[in-house]
Amino acid sequence: MTIPIQVSTVRASNAVPVPLASISVVIPTLNEAMNLPWVLRRMPSYVDEVVIVDGRSLDSTVDVARALRLDVVVVSEPQAGKGFAVRAGLAAASGDIIVMLDADGSMDPQEIGWFISPLQHEFDFVKGSRYVTGGGSEDITLLRSAGNRSLTRLANLVLHSNYSDLCYGYIAMRRECLQILELQSEGFEIETELIVRASRAGLRIAEVPSNELTRISGNSNLHTFRDGWRVLRTLARECVGWEAPTAGARPESLRRVKYRYPSITLPHIPTDPATVLGLIAGD
Repeated sequence: MTIPIQVSTVRASNAVPVPLASISVVIPTLNEAMNLPWVLRRMPSYVDEVVIVDGRSLDSTVDVARALRLDVVVVSEPQAGKGFAVRAGLAAASGDIIVMLDADGSMDPQEIGWFISPLQHEFDFVKGSRYVTGGGSEDITLLRSAGNRSLTRLANLVLHSNYSDLCYGYIAMRRECLQILELQSEGFEIETELIVRASRAGLRIAEVPSNELTRISGNSNLHTFRDGWRVLRTLARECVGWEAPTAGARPESLRRVKYRYPSITLPHIPTDPATVLGLIAGD
């Protein structure tokens, strides 16, 4: 399903047909077979493409993805690290609009509409926030929250920005942003790299409320102190060493789109992969 770009409702008889914009969703995975069914079943119908980037899963993550969505694009990423996976997924995505979210059930795909909406109103890059009105988290610990808030304040000071949530990876952007951002990070710090580079490149950035849910099953790969240090190091590196190709001026060629989306309700619980694969096989 495609999404028309916003235009005037008054059209001349010889007007050019309304152009269409497509949406890709990039999901890095590592042993998420029990969580992925909820995520893919919550995917809005207007999403044109789902790209699963699998980091050498030992369970049936890839089989479950293919069973639930026949047109899923699967990218195998041999190098460990979320940054490698995100970069591989962004490179493989073909949509005009690209959305990033996690596979563990902590980010609700039904919120994608909130992320796409500002892209029709002069924004280039949209990020989720757990701290603005309407957002929240069922999962973040006091330690992680304190660290995130400290890093966010530091980023705001350095970038002269007003972010409320630096370390949250639910993001949407126009495809044209990719060549401007020139991503390089290998781990969780890629979320910081994305936000800092978007700011320094002069992109128009919006924050929208997002509710972080508890991980459906399994353990997080996030390590508070190690990854916090990597975020701090990335922030310092980006503010000193990266020169934006736009020299801080806003790119004017990025597209504006509008969207529609339905609401789907599913229990937020683990799914036995065998039940998914068995249904597809006709057992």
